[in-house]
Amino acid sequence: MSRSTKFLAVFGVAFLLPLFLAVVAPGASFSNVANAADEKEEPKYKNVKTRKRESVGARCSKALEKVQPELELENWAGSLEMLKEIGGSDKTCSSDYEQVQVWKFSAYVYYSLDDYNNAIRSYKQVVDGVGTPPELRLDTRYTLAQLHTVQEDYKNAALQLEAWMAESLIVGADAKMLLAQIYYQLERKKDALRFVNEAIADVEAKDILPKEGWWGLQRVLYYEKNDYKKVINILEKLVKHYPKWTYWRQLGGMYGEQEREMDRLVATEMVYLNGQLDKESQVLSMAYMYLGAEVPYRAAMIIEKGMDDGIIKRTAKNLEVLGTAWYQAKDLNNAVRALEDASKESDTGNLQARLAGIYLDLGRDAAAYKASARADKKGDVKKPDSNFLVMGNALINLNCYEDAVGAFKKSLKVAKDKKGKRYPKQWIRYAETEGSRLQKLRDVGATVPSCNKKG
Repeated sequence: MSRSTKFLAVFGVAFLLPLFLAVVAPGASFSNVANAADEKEEPKYKNVKTRKRESVGARCSKALEKVQPELELENWAGSLEMLKEIGGSDKTCSSDYEQVQVWKFSAYVYYSLDDYNNAIRSYKQVVDGVGTPPELRLDTRYTLAQLHTVQEDYKNAALQLEAWMAESLIVGADAKMLLAQIYYQLERKKDALRFVNEAIADVEAKDILPKEGWWGLQRVLYYEKNDYKKVINILEKLVKHYPKWTYWRQLGGMYGEQEREMDRLVATEMVYLNGQLDKESQVLSMAYMYLGAEVPYRAAMIIEKGMDDGIIKRTAKNLEVLGTAWYQAKDLNNAVRALEDASKESDTGNLQARLAGIYLDLGRDAAAYKASARADKKGDVKKPDSNFLVMGNALINLNCYEDAVGAFKKSLKVAKDKKGKRYPKQWIRYAETEGSRLQKLRDVGATVPSCNKKG
């Protein structure tokens, strides 16, 4: 993409058509223009001072008329040579006004050749020319502002556009947006925001939809001011009038900044349902949002699908999150499956402790005892007192009361507060009492199940 095309795409402001159109329309002759210029206009209003119109002489008109067919054929190189020859002659186009016409044509040809430096030089000659009519000087300033912007010479672009605005009777929204873009590049953010807001207000007052890029710049400026409410307001307009998934993602993020979690969830879900979340972090974030909203089943399904689609890696951490989601959803079998897969990737003490608790809930007492024992051996268990409680309960269910008392005593030892110590004490009393009762039954010959840690 050329720099000029890139400029048009970014700013959405078309360059002025070749300035020679202001002198002569396609197909007309320079002699006709010269003759028409000699006629005096009737004053439009009484007592208004009129200015005599300048004209192109016959010799200059004839010379420039020969250039016109080459311009229409877009023979830029040939046109430029002809204009250089005309400009180099003291007799062909000698008046101040005629020189302006040569500079103007030359500027347009240089622009068409993507020679912006020489185009700018020629347009500056028009602006500074003694014979330049005020309206032409004004229009040329606008063109210069655009060319300076293409060249990323924002300082001079601002100077030309500011001068144009100071003289113009009407300043449209496009011009205000152009200056806003220029000010943004010059780090004049406050001025940029003022002109963006004015431009958008102008078109909205006419019931015209602002251009997408206008809201885009406005959004950036408010974001840099940390005015997130305004950013959300703009994004809500963008998703309505210029719907793109990137705007939905940004909107979800901004809702999160404002702690509007349900709105964030809805916005992100819109993107997810349309298959626009294709990165592991994005899909996991979606799942975490559902966990935070206490909808664990949906979270588990999202992670499961992400793993099936190859978006989420089957790492120990991700599998443990999946297991947590299934557990919170009361789907213990799927929770065990996920956590067992996680243990194959990273068999930590804490992971085994979690498995032990689920095994116990499922009535798989031998597995619960073994998992809690492995957790104790590996260490690094977040709640060791809870792990020993699980171990003790599993041992009770396996009729191993003496071992259960030992597990509960370990829980009591590592418990950090009174609340944590209360449960082990209760279980110790129960295990000792029940163990003693069953032993008495054995002593009198009763058939009582013995300890079986294999299950």
